[in-house]
Amino acid sequence: MPRADKLLLLDTASLYFRAFYGVPDKVTAPDGSPINAARGLLDIIAKLITLYEPTHVVACWDDDWRPQWRVDLIPSYKSHRVVEVVAAGPDVEEVPDPLEAQIPLIRQTLGLLGIPIIGVAEHEADDVIGTLATHSTMPVDIVTGDRDLFQLVDDARDVRVVYTARGMSNLEIVTDAVVVAKYGVLPGQYADFATMRGDASDGLPGVAGVGEKTAATLLQSHGDLVGIRAAAEAGEGMSAGVRAKILAASDYLDVAPTVVAVAPDLDIAAPTEALRPLDPAEADAATALAEKWNLGSSMARAVAAVATVEG
Repeated sequence: MPRADKLLLLDTASLYFRAFYGVPDKVTAPDGSPINAARGLLDIIAKLITLYEPTHVVACWDDDWRPQWRVDLIPSYKSHRVVEVVAAGPDVEEVPDPLEAQIPLIRQTLGLLGIPIIGVAEHEADDVIGTLATHSTMPVDIVTGDRDLFQLVDDARDVRVVYTARGMSNLEIVTDAVVVAKYGVLPGQYADFATMRGDASDGLPGVAGVGEKTAATLLQSHGDLVGIRAAAEAGEGMSAGVRAKILAASDYLDVAPTVVAVAPDLDIAAPTEALRPLDPAEADAATALAEKWNLGSSMARAVAAVATVEG
């Protein structure tokens, strides 16, 4: 019986970083080249396809991991991860050399499996995920270790996050109820919540003195950041101390929501081709690549997982 349509969106960099640090670096190609991230990512993909039974999979890509338009709004955005500033293109991110060397192989393996890679100039993978999830006509599972994507969770549209932060052996399905239980806000309020809370890992300062509990309480009372700021301006519905903190952060709050929100309307064609078993020529190419790079059973598992999808 054919599977019901479901779209699996991979936060690809999040997953290959996890694979790189999760698979021993003693796993190498015959020539000694590192292949731990490539093998680990293949195993992750095989597991995800087997567990969640998608019909369509997209590897969402950071064409620009630190878009200049976000940096223009908040200069500290991801600044601690920059190793080289590039005037005419994306800054160079701090990525271990052995991982950087595996990116072309990772892209090649995704291509052989029939998994499209989608990135958009001057945008992050999060933005690609945001657009594809927003406009999908089928249920969506978003695989990521980035909690910022909780803003996309939507039970009514069957959009979930498969959260990897606790490891691939302890995946968490994030729904509306999970977001509410964790943070006291609805997914639709999560971007405003994250804006106020801030995030040191992304260089977002947040509102000084406003933590998760206060941010959640404000959103419960006023609905969204616009309502919170209006209440602060009017001097209503919050303590004098909290009001002062909101007003003091006015410049930050003018720009931060644009930085935190994922782009919902990029010019991206929704994936139309479903996963399918590899044809003989494709299977031979996958086998040859696996032999050349010592991808072995990891490639075999990924190919087998793709073969289980009935178009």
